[in-house]
Amino acid sequence: MNKIDFSPRRLLRDLSALCRRTGAMLGSVTVAGDASALLYSAKSFAAAMLAYYIALSIGLEKPSWAIITVYIVSQTSVGASLSRSVYRLAGTIVGAGATVLIVPTFVNTPIFCSVVLTGWITFCLYLSLLERTPRAYAFVLAGYTASLIGFPAVFHPGEIFDTAIVRVQEIGIGIFCAALIHRYVLPKRISGLFNSKIAQTLHSARQMLADALAGSANEAAANLRLALALQFLQGLSHHIPYDFAFSAPVRHARKALHDKLARLLIVSGEIHDRLLIVTALPADIQTLLEEVQSWLVGEDSAKRKITGQALAERSAILTKRLTTAEALTFETALQMNLVRHLHEAIILLLHCERLANALAQAKPAQLPAEDKPAKGYVFHRDSLSAARTALGAFAIILSGCLIWIYSAWPDGATAVSILGVCCTLFGSFDTPAPHIVKYMIGSAWGVMVSLLYSFALLPQVTDFAVLVAVLAPVYLWAGSLQARPATTFMAMGITLTLPILCELGAHYSGDFATAVNTAIALFAATGFAVLGMGLLQTVQADAAIQRLLRICQRDIRRSVKGVMMLDEVHWTNLMMDRAALLLPRLQRSEQAAGDVLQVMLQALRIGLAVVHLRRLQTQVSRKSAVEISLLLERLIHHTDSPAPGPHLHTLIDRHAPSPHALSQKLTDSLLDLHCALREHNKEPNDG
Repeated sequence: MNKIDFSPRRLLRDLSALCRRTGAMLGSVTVAGDASALLYSAKSFAAAMLAYYIALSIGLEKPSWAIITVYIVSQTSVGASLSRSVYRLAGTIVGAGATVLIVPTFVNTPIFCSVVLTGWITFCLYLSLLERTPRAYAFVLAGYTASLIGFPAVFHPGEIFDTAIVRVQEIGIGIFCAALIHRYVLPKRISGLFNSKIAQTLHSARQMLADALAGSANEAAANLRLALALQFLQGLSHHIPYDFAFSAPVRHARKALHDKLARLLIVSGEIHDRLLIVTALPADIQTLLEEVQSWLVGEDSAKRKITGQALAERSAILTKRLTTAEALTFETALQMNLVRHLHEAIILLLHCERLANALAQAKPAQLPAEDKPAKGYVFHRDSLSAARTALGAFAIILSGCLIWIYSAWPDGATAVSILGVCCTLFGSFDTPAPHIVKYMIGSAWGVMVSLLYSFALLPQVTDFAVLVAVLAPVYLWAGSLQARPATTFMAMGITLTLPILCELGAHYSGDFATAVNTAIALFAATGFAVLGMGLLQTVQADAAIQRLLRICQRDIRRSVKGVMMLDEVHWTNLMMDRAALLLPRLQRSEQAAGDVLQVMLQALRIGLAVVHLRRLQTQVSRKSAVEISLLLERLIHHTDSPAPGPHLHTLIDRHAPSPHALSQKLTDSLLDLHCALREHNKEPNDG
């Protein structure tokens, strides 16, 4: 590759031929199952070559960064690719700007300059861990852009401004080309996956309610699996505005759907517990339960809608009749409470299906009217855990800086810059080391392929079209691996290492010693990251689970004391996110998953009961308000293992016979607390 001859006409012709050949591959029987991965790979490679061509044409210093950027921001859907592109561009600009301010300011003190750069990188990591949405990627980029630009300039600060400007240009070109290709060439909409996942989640919700009515023993675990589905939907939902598929009113409907599905999970648990407590059911209630079960398993959506409306009307009439009954006892109050929850579950399911249909057809007019604004997903944010991870990263990166500076290692700046990237990119994982090892394996393949290209193939290349053809096999293979979650990090080791070690530019500049030294720096940095992050940033599953459960208990205590004023929907959605955080950690834990999930579900329900009682306390008589205060005070001292107690039972017996609406609301809230505490105190694996 002495000097590349690149002409626009030949580039377009070669890319067109590449797309035709890839299309023929996709149509073959042997690769039909991998069509999506191969299409992603072909589009990413086309975008990378387009970005590389543009960067070469305008004479940028390191056009290989345009290729790297394409493979970093490219995702399998339009929405995810565009959102990631926006966040990377914003993070790159902020990170480059911070580096330009930091390095010249501390030019005479390399160690202190390294400390400040490390502080900026770990501060960005801290913010990304608190954000927990795809927007966190902007903070990650602001951190590791400073690492990539800043550390190599610590001893050579004179060109920092020019380097930052050129790097932003190279990355900007890569972002533009990736967004262009993924947006307009055979775009894959994320909205299709979103609607499909909603349909699956609604089916699971109907099955969850049917299991609750049937008295399933695994009801709590099944319920909280819905929380994981809600988390996945939220991840998709964040990218949908970049998909250009939904209008603002329909985006609001996604929040409403989340609120109702989360509430349905709670109501399902309440129904399950009432059926376990009630000794005998009247014939009319039993008949209603059986008909609801039949309705839940029906497959005809049109018939299910009509039947659901009829069941909602019947349950409302039955609830009204039970409400007007004279002298309600504890048992009859439980029956009335059961029918109310059943009525609410039917209404919630009907609304969820209407919302899902409106989202699928993108027709806001079909949305049901909402009594209050939708809350949507609420993220659990743990500032202490984020600070711990950031401090661990600070110690790791600063240790690398000290080793580099005091050893005067010529390639130490490269190693430390890669170390900073590892700490920010993998810092969000509980166990980052296995993911870095996958990246190292990919990098090892990348180094071997790079050496083959640099000293056997590229010296023979003199034409851009030939260069594209030479690079195509390895990039199409690696790109297809990157589209698969199991091999994403390994593939990134290949796609990111190859442009750097091959030093892809306008002229062939292969230097074996430079390539080997860069490879040594790469493996030294990633190896140090594995050791350091394994020691300082690994979070044990059991410790993370216990911390989440303690935070839940803390929030309940604060709510009981009146220090923390919880909103019902906010609390429910927050606990859904916490449950979703628990589930993957339970796979690595020695604790019984069912018991932990049961504790989380009951904490959620106890917290809701406290919210309801706190709100009613301001509306009931002074005597009743005092009784509620006494009840909540007992909860304060026994939050870890509270028991229903005779006092709670007495309050229910006192208020149940009252025909007043406020007393009935209070009775319902007391019954919710009674059932939640009863389940909370059951021994593990109790029936």
